[in-house]
Amino acid sequence: MSQRRKTAAAAADRGAAAAAPKPRKLNQKVVEAEYAVRGELVIKADQYRQQMEGKATGLPFKEIIACNIGNPQELGQKPLDFFRQVVALCQYPAAAATPEGQRIFAPDAIQRAQAYLASMKTTGAYTSSQGTRAVREEVAAFIERRDGYKSSAEDIYLTDGASSGVKAVIQLLISAPNDGVMIPIPQYPLYSATLTLCGGVQCGYYLDEANGWALSRAELERSLKAAQKKGVSVKALVVINPGNPTGQVLSRKNMEEVVEFCHANGVLLMADEVYQTNIYASTPFTSFKKVVHAMPKKYHNLELVSFHSVSKGFLGECGQRGGYMEVCGVDAAFRAQLLKFASISLCSNSTGQIMTGLMVNPPAEGSPSYAHYCQQRDDTLASLKRRAKVLADTLNTLSGVRCNAIEGAMYGFPMVALPPAFVAEAKKQNKQPDVLYCLRLLEQTGIVVVPGSGFGQIPGTWHFRTTILPSEAAIAELLGRMRTFHEQLMHEYGYKKSDFDAALAARAGRTPHTASRL
Repeated sequence: MSQRRKTAAAAADRGAAAAAPKPRKLNQKVVEAEYAVRGELVIKADQYRQQMEGKATGLPFKEIIACNIGNPQELGQKPLDFFRQVVALCQYPAAAATPEGQRIFAPDAIQRAQAYLASMKTTGAYTSSQGTRAVREEVAAFIERRDGYKSSAEDIYLTDGASSGVKAVIQLLISAPNDGVMIPIPQYPLYSATLTLCGGVQCGYYLDEANGWALSRAELERSLKAAQKKGVSVKALVVINPGNPTGQVLSRKNMEEVVEFCHANGVLLMADEVYQTNIYASTPFTSFKKVVHAMPKKYHNLELVSFHSVSKGFLGECGQRGGYMEVCGVDAAFRAQLLKFASISLCSNSTGQIMTGLMVNPPAEGSPSYAHYCQQRDDTLASLKRRAKVLADTLNTLSGVRCNAIEGAMYGFPMVALPPAFVAEAKKQNKQPDVLYCLRLLEQTGIVVVPGSGFGQIPGTWHFRTTILPSEAAIAELLGRMRTFHEQLMHEYGYKKSDFDAALAARAGRTPHTASRL
């Protein structure tokens, strides 16, 4: 190469280096936060989707089945007609005045949209920071009907899904590095990730897998004492009911134990109740607010924040980002700061607020849309119940797999007794065994599930979370693929019944020492 060419090439290299972005020092709390529901497996699944667009790929499957997240409409669940009509009319009110609009839209949908617009004026404007008062009044009325106890619009904060409310409360509570929140293990990673972002301490308490994922006062006390021994100031206790990822519905006795514990220790109770209409077993859903007020009077001022969302239930309106939290028993300073927190974001989105109002105040009996609404609601819930049963029943026929009954929510969380040879293979690849299992499942079947290590689990046990959301026809196909994959893997790595016995022993042999590690 001539000197001139060498000089030009060197100059080009210097120019390229100058144009490259310089690495920045980033917030380590963000770097350290993990959210397994949309982690490594989902990134790989998206790569497969891109490969499959419009060309043959040589992959052993023709589609990706996303069972990693509770996103019902992505998997074919139909939105409720009345709700979508009202939202459409709120977005474009002129449609109601046209002959075509009068034909398409139900008269009670037109009336409801007009009522919301009378309060909001337009969906394109900011609402009050706490949320449109008309919707907050609907929420308060819903809570009174559900529980039989007074609720006030002043206690209601409309949120962008339940997640933004959870984040606001945790961020407000964590005031020092040694402040902590008790979270269930397994837990929904929103809680662990938010605590990491806020610089707080995760204080895990174990749900009892052998007892249908129940919780106990003794385990709560153990977790609290373990945290206090480390100098952690426990500010709140999170309970997810119905459970995510575990699918259980807490008994009334369990809930009373939780209330007694929080009251005795001055701990705020965060009640994640977003799956309250997803009930498939005989145990009914009861809100923590109802339990609190049915107990002796000394418990009635318990600090309690309850969360609900339009994303779950039979609505599945995840993309609308609607929800609320009800705040009870907290002091005026807490309320003022919570309102300021909401004000920083100006308000939650107006469409989500409308959808929240519709969730808590659907078509009334005798109205034009009532019968169709009930049919859509009942059909969806009945189908979810059938899918919950077939999923758990089928998983329990696989070698080395045990899945508790799915009593509520949208998920199964089976334990898998992975053979020692497979565990050793995972360690060679520097991966958690359940992560490698889920990656292999994706690579061979196109099914996306979430490793149990993303939610927390007893050391020595392995799990994965799968939704029940594919259609009834699709879930049969999914389970067929899963069975073939699983049995081949277990055969390849020499699974024996003793592996399952060892997994059960690891679960039963949990001690306070090992539990405190999470």
